[in-house]
Amino acid sequence: MAADAHDDRRMSRRPSTFRRWWPALFALFAVVVAGCSLESGPKNRQNTLRPVGRDAEKIDNLFTPVFWVAVVVGILVVGATIAFAIKFRARKGSDDRPKQIHGSMPFEIGWTIVPALILAVIAVPTISTIFDLASKPDNPVEITVVGKQWWWQFDYTKQDGIDKKIVTANEMHIPTGRDVFLNLQACDPSLGGGFEGGPGCNVIHSFWVPELAGKKDVVPGRNNTLRLRADDPGTYLGQCAEYCGLSHANMRFRVIAQTPADFADWIASQQEGPAVPVDESGDAGTLFTKKFQCTNCHTTEDSTLSVYGPNLTHLASRTTFASGYFAL
Repeated sequence: MAADAHDDRRMSRRPSTFRRWWPALFALFAVVVAGCSLESGPKNRQNTLRPVGRDAEKIDNLFTPVFWVAVVVGILVVGATIAFAIKFRARKGSDDRPKQIHGSMPFEIGWTIVPALILAVIAVPTISTIFDLASKPDNPVEITVVGKQWWWQFDYTKQDGIDKKIVTANEMHIPTGRDVFLNLQACDPSLGGGFEGGPGCNVIHSFWVPELAGKKDVVPGRNNTLRLRADDPGTYLGQCAEYCGLSHANMRFRVIAQTPADFADWIASQQEGPAVPVDESGDAGTLFTKKFQCTNCHTTEDSTLSVYGPNLTHLASRTTFASGYFAL
């Protein structure tokens, strides 16, 4: 009878133990599952840990040693916490009261100096990398990036054979093997908005192409800069990384790196007029210009104009539309 009663008590304790630990087990399971992906290798094109640009590699080279230093410190701190919690835990039936002390000068000096030294060592490469990435490279391709709600406008100014301004949206073309210097703005002077504000200014955005560069906020009233470089042709995905309104999640863009020859051809094509002008007398033209009045926000005739909506002069040359939401 005593043995049966003991077994009953042991069985009754199991459900309570499970109920106590299942939230932690479920959280661990969720973390493991969140780290899994059906896509592997280069298919995931928004991965900061797979840099393909020189500036992104500098960030990764800084992140890696700092990460492992943090891992070692975390293991030591958490391990010591668990060890002391187990060693000095209150035991059943014991009425021992811990000895009251006012501190230990050697320990306090030690855990002040050691973290300070670790941070000082980490600060040297961190500050060096920050200044390096903030500097303007020699002879870059300069592009003005204007963050709008909820799309990106890219303005190519006169340079390197570009004899007039080029305005496009949501797909930024760059040449491979060359530095690109971006001027990031959230105000468009052509729409009446400058640093003093106006209808051309909106909210804070954040420009981020994980594989090519770091993240930089796009702030009304401030001109921030960012440099990036792609050594190999390809399409690199980016997005707004600062919540900016209802369509924030749809504010995507693409950086298309091309060989210098292909980039020059693209520039030449963008400087031309539309391949097929809108026929206002046709059914499609009537719907576009009159019934839905799309021309109130868009232009289809001049690739140099910055208007309220995306410039659609060369829409057919893009691979996506609606900020990358739909493929062409």
